[in-house]
Amino acid sequence: MTNTTHTNLIEVEITDLAFDGKAVGHIDGKVIFLKGGLPGETVLAEITRTKARYFNGITRKIIKKSDKRVDAVCSHFHECGGCTWLDLQYEDQLTYKQKQVNDCIERIGALKDVNILDIIGSKEVFHYRNKMEYSSNVTEDGFTLGLHSRGSYQDIFNLNECHISQKTDGELVKWMRAYIENNNLTVYDVQNHVGFIRFFMLRQTKQTNQLMVNVVTNYGDFPEVEKFVNEITQAFPFITTIIHSQNGQKSNIAIGETEATLYGPGYIEEKLSGKLFKITANSFFQTNSLQAEVLYQTGFDMLNPEPDDKVLDLYCGTGTIGILLADKVSEVVGVELVADAVEAAKLNAENNGVKNIQFYQGFVKEFLKSDFMKENNYNVAIIDPPRAGLNPKALKQLITLNPEKILYISCNPATFARDAQKLVDSGYDLPEIQPVDMFPHTMHIELASMFYKR
Repeated sequence: MTNTTHTNLIEVEITDLAFDGKAVGHIDGKVIFLKGGLPGETVLAEITRTKARYFNGITRKIIKKSDKRVDAVCSHFHECGGCTWLDLQYEDQLTYKQKQVNDCIERIGALKDVNILDIIGSKEVFHYRNKMEYSSNVTEDGFTLGLHSRGSYQDIFNLNECHISQKTDGELVKWMRAYIENNNLTVYDVQNHVGFIRFFMLRQTKQTNQLMVNVVTNYGDFPEVEKFVNEITQAFPFITTIIHSQNGQKSNIAIGETEATLYGPGYIEEKLSGKLFKITANSFFQTNSLQAEVLYQTGFDMLNPEPDDKVLDLYCGTGTIGILLADKVSEVVGVELVADAVEAAKLNAENNGVKNIQFYQGFVKEFLKSDFMKENNYNVAIIDPPRAGLNPKALKQLITLNPEKILYISCNPATFARDAQKLVDSGYDLPEIQPVDMFPHTMHIELASMFYKR
């Protein structure tokens, strides 16, 4: 460790990037994880936490810049918690994402002889997200509406631009902020749990150009609702639908306990691989529409479906994967916990003329041990779980069902590696993994993989 003339700052050479996007260096024989900095850089850092085996810290000054560094295009980069890799060349982002997958498979899964293919980069690297949740909070001199400050769950900065959301998001957020102020609407205080406006959520499709505005509030009717609808649709005539969601729970999440459609049909529709999908306010849909086609087609190519395959589509969301696959197999059964998503999935199947698919609402772990599963056999399982991975009980039930093939699509290489180890230990082979970048300028990475019963 090199002490400097700067009080409480130390000089650190950054050698790597960690799975969570933090910069990695070494001081006094221990690892230090830093917020800020890129491999190849020498920085002055402040230690914020000392543990037995590592330090946490913050980069305060860059002494020597990396040749991988680029100028971040966003004015909010240094305060926003979103695009933490916006100052890293995209080609190098892909390199470190590939390394993350390799490290997780080797260190967490302890798996050998798995061919990890070269990562597939995103078709779009800017303005690719079709969904954004903008938060609000009170301040000493008013309120803010935008995104979370880096490293904070409560501090919100006023957003003016965003380079991964759709191009119109910045103007919509600024308009909503002005409307709140001009009409004396109260903003929810996340500490004292009072106030009205909580979230401003935008969903905009890429292929069909449809836009959903979802205002999530505390309990109560939206004041002067006709005035709000008229003014926002006059300012942004391309709005397809407006939703008012109410959530009075203390948990600060952008999901309504109740929903009311203020304008339009109450949903938007997106095209994937020639099929049309209905998206409701809270239903899951891949946030990078164009790259979702790449991810799913990659998975289907690995699966190589047969006409007599009977498929379980677990964590199916609005039924996207199962519906896209249905015309290549005998039948598909989708399972999803969110009731609204299941209803949307049924409508998606009907609207696309898919007749060999059915959907069930409930926990995957409960469905897999249900009477239905005792009476029916499925030789293929497709799993696309949340970041936490497969529920341990669901994984145990899946192994008991003993499908011939399992297509696992994951948004978290660490939990995937954990589940993959258990599947391999239970008699499955994992020949290869295909990483796919869905989220440029962030540390997040998706992958597709196939497990075959030995």
